[in-house]
Amino acid sequence: MAKPIPDGFHSITPHLVIRNCSEALSYYEKALGAEILARSPGPDGRLWHASMRIGDSIIMMADDFSDMRPDGPRSPQSLGGTSVIINLYCPDVDALFERAVKAGAVAMMPPADMFWGDRYSQLRDPYGHTWAISTHKEDLTPEERAERGKQAMAAFAAQAKK
Repeated sequence: MAKPIPDGFHSITPHLVIRNCSEALSYYEKALGAEILARSPGPDGRLWHASMRIGDSIIMMADDFSDMRPDGPRSPQSLGGTSVIINLYCPDVDALFERAVKAGAVAMMPPADMFWGDRYSQLRDPYGHTWAISTHKEDLTPEERAERGKQAMAAFAAQAKK
């Protein structure tokens, strides 16, 4: 009997729509160390399905087919941006951030230690998707996180007034 959640998957799996999905797969291999699991091209060569694994997580992908299905999913380039951030935990945020930028990502926020206990960064890949790359550095109680958050927001507000 088939498992309701296939091996290697979690209950929620991102499914990215990408303009030029084949090229993006190569980028993710180089920049993020992705392992390509599947490529299923359609008659015109665009990928109607692909999947990759980064760390212990699988991400599904497909090419943007908005020209064939105007009501269908669109890539960030077709939308003019994205409202989603993909968070990637890794052992060394600084090294992976640098690797991704060297491979063509745009640095949006360089790695920095954050009040919630992670070393955190953000970048935009060449296909318009935003990635937060993080390394968890310390476990905090909810009270510690709340107090640090309060201090961080006060410092942010003071800086914004300058």
